Amino acid sequence: MERQNPTWAPAQSGHEAPPRWTYGEALLLGLLAFPSALVGLVIAQLIGLLGGAGQPPTLAILAAQLVAYGLWFGWIAAFLRIRYQLGFWTALGWRAPRYGYVIYVYAGPGLAVLIGALGIALRTPEIDMPMKQLLADPASIVLVGLFASTLGPVCEELAFRGFLLPTLQRAVGTGPAVVITAAVFSALHGPQYAWSWRHLVLITVAGVAFGLIRVLARSTLAASLTHASYNFCFLIAYLLHAKAQGC
Repeated sequence: MERQNPTWAPAQSGHEAPPRWTYGEALLLGLLAFPSALVGLVIAQLIGLLGGAGQPPTLAILAAQLVAYGLWFGWIAAFLRIRYQLGFWTALGWRAPRYGYVIYVYAGPGLAVLIGALGIALRTPEIDMPMKQLLADPASIVLVGLFASTLGPVCEELAFRGFLLPTLQRAVGTGPAVVITAAVFSALHGPQYAWSWRHLVLITVAGVAFGLIRVLARSTLAASLTHASYNFCFLIAYLLHAKAQGC
């Protein structure tokens, strides 16, 4: 029997081959995110009880996200290995990007400047967002900063640009898939930003940029590098703003 090429091996046309899993399998794997998130919420509640009343919720929320992503990725990894004999990282496009690494790290600050300018153009208001509760003290700022610049972008890019985007790309084409993925990405950030439509527009634009990098670089790793440096820039901007306000 002729050995099949891995799902994510670049095709002869210069494009990636589509994911091997079916739409039904993708839907089932997507639905498994909900019980994974539920377990994460239970863990968050337990951490909150142990921490006592009045403690910042930062650790509990970050732990919940890590547990949820860990469980969900575990389901996906097991499915890929059993059903298609594929490795998790390979199947979700985690590979050395085209054009090296540095360009994607520098793309983050460039995107941050663009989003900042767009935010000014939209007159994005400074609102009392639930997100600010995660930055209530120096320890929380350090935790959020580390997560937002490392594990957070990796988990989000694997989920959205590694799993969801290629599935939609096969169904509706690259352009619509990038936009739809960015819209879902933005919607899931809605509670953090009190459903401010201007903030969600900015997140959608950033999501489109991450998706385009994923497609052009043929690498989820590339999108993660840009996402991480982008988040780091906004963390620095927040700290400078807080210092200027005397917080």
